[in-house]
Amino acid sequence: MRTIAGAVLLAALAGGVSAQAPADDPAQVVGAPRGPRLQGAALESHAKEVAGLLRCPVCQGLSVADSPSTMASNMRAQVKDLLAAGYDDEQILAYFERSYGEFVRLKPPLRGVNWLVWLAPVAGLLLGAAVIAWVLRGPRHAAAERAAGQEESGSERADLPGPDALPPDRSLAPYVLRVRERAYGWPGGVSPEGPPASPAAVADHAARDRA
Repeated sequence: MRTIAGAVLLAALAGGVSAQAPADDPAQVVGAPRGPRLQGAALESHAKEVAGLLRCPVCQGLSVADSPSTMASNMRAQVKDLLAAGYDDEQILAYFERSYGEFVRLKPPLRGVNWLVWLAPVAGLLLGAAVIAWVLRGPRHAAAERAAGQEESGSERADLPGPDALPPDRSLAPYVLRVRERAYGWPGGVSPEGPPASPAAVADHAARDRA
């Protein structure tokens, strides 16, 4: 019984390994190679470029090209093998994305929610500029309103008659002078600091006093 159980377990494990093996075959993941087969210095240089587009799964913010980890070293070797076999950059990135997810790409493609990753900084800058413009506009707008209010009040004050002004109707001038004389004690109803009243108004005022 133990022999039979062991044989069944080994068969199951062998089946699981064989089922997972095709996933490691690049041709079954990304199709046939679409690029030239690189070698020599060109292979070394381009392998470093492609490794720089991959994020190390076990490092914090490092690319596969810059990471000293063992996993990154193995991934660099895989990149070199794939380039030597004729796979292009996009095929290699898609191959690693199949194993590690889209996170493995340092520059995710513009699709789905990835648009938010690219557009969020631009939207943030535009929103910040709008807020700054609104904040700066506030004091200038308030200052302009205050200046307009001061001009309006100044024009209103300029339209008011002065303390020594007399009514346009000359027949009323003597009465105004008499009221000022009695109210303020001004001789002849004329302010000591103001211009003298017209002779006609003063004469008329004196005649009415005598009357």
